[in-house]
Amino acid sequence: MRHLLTTRDLSRDRAIALLDIAEDMADVSQREVKKLPTLRGKTVVNLFFEDSTRTRISFEAAAKRLSADVINFSAKGSSVSKGESLKDTAQTLAAIGADGVVIRHPASGAPHVLAQSGWIDAGIINAGDGTHEHPTQALLDAFTIRRRIHGAASRGKGLDGVRVTIVGDVLHSRVARSNLWLLPTLGAEVTFVAPPTLLPADTSGWPATFGFDLDAAIDARPNVVMMLRIQAERMSAAFFPTSREYSRAWGLDDARFNRLGTDSIVMHPGPMNRGLEISSAAADSVNSTVLEQVANGVSVRMAALYLLLSGDREDA
Repeated sequence: MRHLLTTRDLSRDRAIALLDIAEDMADVSQREVKKLPTLRGKTVVNLFFEDSTRTRISFEAAAKRLSADVINFSAKGSSVSKGESLKDTAQTLAAIGADGVVIRHPASGAPHVLAQSGWIDAGIINAGDGTHEHPTQALLDAFTIRRRIHGAASRGKGLDGVRVTIVGDVLHSRVARSNLWLLPTLGAEVTFVAPPTLLPADTSGWPATFGFDLDAAIDARPNVVMMLRIQAERMSAAFFPTSREYSRAWGLDDARFNRLGTDSIVMHPGPMNRGLEISSAAADSVNSTVLEQVANGVSVRMAALYLLLSGDREDA
């Protein structure tokens, strides 16, 4: 694998293979010594132009468990704050010998520019670019769903027939877009539920169905309900009247949670706005996979780094 920039071009076989490798990486985390020598001598740079907790720490833990050297870069306090361009930053990383770059950037398409520019020969992983994509989050979501549904017999399996309802701020969510392409590739049936103002104007070609009524979606008995964070930092206008009204119409409150099936899975990519998108009862229930998603993120990102940096990388 040359780069991991999007889930849109992942085939079913490649996606399942990556999830299977993540299963092997998860086994490592159960050992007394949670390290592999696979990437010894490799240098991974976490290049974060936006704030992050889970993703940055997860990638750092993943690289260190594979014995790579890790450099954490934050735009705050760096030359970026003085006006340094992405090109100059990339060339600096190339000069220090970075083998892999994990980039989070507020501009949609920034990882693609970095991968195709020729400024650096490192493998690039997209850790979230604007409102475009967040491929490793979708992969860890799929990994978590697969484990919950298939348990110990997960290896080699997809998500055929699994009904996934994704609720909330689809318009600004890169998590939603990455799941949009990955989950149907693995065989899942995806439905988006959101206020009309928080769905993109053009969804032609999207392999999903759309609705505005969360109660009707819950009555359809989905296997998975994934709540999205309201991304106020990306909103330049009022997309709904009040937080209270949003929570009443599109929040997973206690009443809606109690109507879900006992084996339904409740997910959230985090950070959660409790009481707005999801109630504490739902977030802390046995149906919730919120903490599992965080733990599984390390395994999935270990698999991605392994495929990206071990051996000879493909040219495609």
